[in-house]
Amino acid sequence: MAKIVTYQDLVVWQKSMELAKSIYHFVWSLPPEEKYALGDQMRRAVVSIPSNIAEGQARKTTKDFVHFLYIARGSNAELMTHLLLCQSFGYIDEKKLRNLKEDSDEIGRLLNSLIKTLKSKAE
Repeated sequence: MAKIVTYQDLVVWQKSMELAKSIYHFVWSLPPEEKYALGDQMRRAVVSIPSNIAEGQARKTTKDFVHFLYIARGSNAELMTHLLLCQSFGYIDEKKLRNLKEDSDEIGRLLNSLIKTLKSKAE
C-alpha cells in the first residue's frame, strides 16, 4: 500500500472529487429555476466532501481528521437527500440516480472505513 503523504493520496478524496465533477455536470441539466436553488445546495454539499477530507488531513491530528471526516460524511448524506428530491421532482432519471448513488455509497463506505481505522489507531 502506498504511503499517504497528503489528502490527494487518499482514494476517498479522489473519488469525492470525481463525484463533484459528476454533480456539477448534472446541475447544469436542472431546470433554470432550480440551478440557483437546489443546484446551489447540491454544489455546496458535494464540494464540502473533498474539502473537509483535505482540511482534516492537513490539520495533522487524528482527532481533527476524524472530526472533519464526520463532516464530510454528513455532506455526503445531504447530497443524497438532494438527489432524492431531484428524483421526486422528476429532474433525474433512474439510471443517473443509481450511478450517482453508487458513487455516494462508495464514498460513504470509504469514509466509514477511514474513520474506523483512525479511531482504532488513536485508542
